[in-house]
Amino acid sequence: MQSIKTISKIAACALSISCAFGVQANQLEDIQKKGEITIGVDISAPPYGMLDDDAEQTGFDVDSARLLAKDLGVDLKIVPVTGPTRVQFLRTQKVDLIMASFSITDARKKVIDFSDPYGVVPVVVGGPADEVVDGPKDLAGKTIAVTRGTTSDKIITDSTKDVSDVTIKRYQDDATTNTAVMTGQQRYIVAASSVLPEIKKTNPNADVAYKYTAVSFPMGVGIRQNEPEFKARINKWVSTNLKNGELNEIYKKYFFGQSLPENMLK
Repeated sequence: MQSIKTISKIAACALSISCAFGVQANQLEDIQKKGEITIGVDISAPPYGMLDDDAEQTGFDVDSARLLAKDLGVDLKIVPVTGPTRVQFLRTQKVDLIMASFSITDARKKVIDFSDPYGVVPVVVGGPADEVVDGPKDLAGKTIAVTRGTTSDKIITDSTKDVSDVTIKRYQDDATTNTAVMTGQQRYIVAASSVLPEIKKTNPNADVAYKYTAVSFPMGVGIRQNEPEFKARINKWVSTNLKNGELNEIYKKYFFGQSLPENMLK
């Protein structure tokens, strides 16, 4: 009698696990049946997500999410997220996917999954519009503003260590760094690409323009773990729209006419 009960419990457990994975594997089918996909986007992170002058959602991630929904043949519902809430909203099923300048990292991959990269998060150097600066060597004799202890700080420090007469002015937080450039106290800055348009938006007279990309971090679509069918479909969308140029055109629209890295477009 005991063995029958044990077998029954094992069978029930196996069925439960099977059903659970079946639901996960059919998330794409459920979305298509519902006719709507819910995607988390950070609307406060230009140029990935922002509001235009008419208070309409726009940006690289917004347009990419619209393209994905169109290709899946479903309506799009955008749910605003922030950097700290992206993983939480995905894991608690408040959204189906996350497209919010989501850099692919080993730490994040322990709790969620990612698609193949569909874009990059670039760290850029900005400076006066009429000065030619194409790389670190052209920063000789210049002072560059950066936020202390950030990735940008490390990148500019490492890339200019052999360049003569470079001064790196480190500020304690992003707001102070940006204000120094916005007010003309500093002429050069290294920061996330989203910083330059924000400086110009706050002070249209600020003489700061894109100069070059110091480094780019790959970013992917955030997906819940154990959803192989859904992940495969998203990866197919990424591959198709990188090869046909659709994602690159969206990227160029919001990133100073710059293209995605060549190795992503092959």
